[in-house]
Amino acid sequence: MSTNHNAKYAFYYLLSLTGLIFVALSVGMILFGIIDKTIPDALNYGGSYDGQLKFAISALFIATPIYYFIFCLINRGLKKEEIAKDSGVRRWLTYFTLLVSALIILGVFIGVINSFLSGSLTSQFILKALSVFVIAAAVFSFYFYDIKREAVTKPDRVMKIFFWASLIIVVAAFIAAWFFVESPKVARDRRLDQALSNNISNLENAVNNYYDRNKKLPDNLEALKNEPNNYLTDANFVDPETKAPIIYQKSGDKTFEFCATFRTDSAQSNNGMTIAVYPRGINNHAAGYQCLPGTLYVVPAPLKI
Repeated sequence: MSTNHNAKYAFYYLLSLTGLIFVALSVGMILFGIIDKTIPDALNYGGSYDGQLKFAISALFIATPIYYFIFCLINRGLKKEEIAKDSGVRRWLTYFTLLVSALIILGVFIGVINSFLSGSLTSQFILKALSVFVIAAAVFSFYFYDIKREAVTKPDRVMKIFFWASLIIVVAAFIAAWFFVESPKVARDRRLDQALSNNISNLENAVNNYYDRNKKLPDNLEALKNEPNNYLTDANFVDPETKAPIIYQKSGDKTFEFCATFRTDSAQSNNGMTIAVYPRGINNHAAGYQCLPGTLYVVPAPLKI
């Protein structure tokens, strides 16, 4: 093998290792996310796990074609004898791939066991441990077979089976993830609602500052603009996308509310699962037009029995 081929296939193996790490971890993250959503744990307050599913979908979308393309290039090189079966590049980098894979899988396994010992559900632990075991078995059995096979220049049935079976599993995981993650539109709507809630919270703080200085509630939001040390901008008074004004209403000497149109329900994920809500009501909202009671900090909250 020439020096040029030596360097080229070293690059291929290292890129293949990178692709393998992203593909294997992403499939594992999707399996973990599906397990967490189908077997919800009351201790997971934050709950929807969409962040890890979105990352896994993104990683699979990029890493999968790279990994399988490089896989084909390496096998083509073996058949054309551009790289020898017993070359140092092939043997050293294959075992290096196994080493890195082993370290990552051990780390994930330790995390799963630690989560179980910290009180996670037994059913979740069993399914997650089984997922890690299956992924680890697939990776190690394939690479050990690949490094030990003799007839690398001839078509190999086992290699074809691995290629198509693993590709089908990866594609199935990619498709399955979409059934458990909110759509980009819902994600954007939720972020816009969060920005709208932040604007309302800023206005609520400004109302409280106004009350501290004037010992009364403002009659309207225009009064807040003339206050000293006012850090509000015009963007704080409107919906971030539609620019519809946030409505402020006094309902008493010490009570007030804000009204706006929300796109989503703050307590529901895209698949209907109840998720964590904020401790203060100003950030909890249903979908549609809604008036949310503001909080005057100097007035003690009523006790709930």
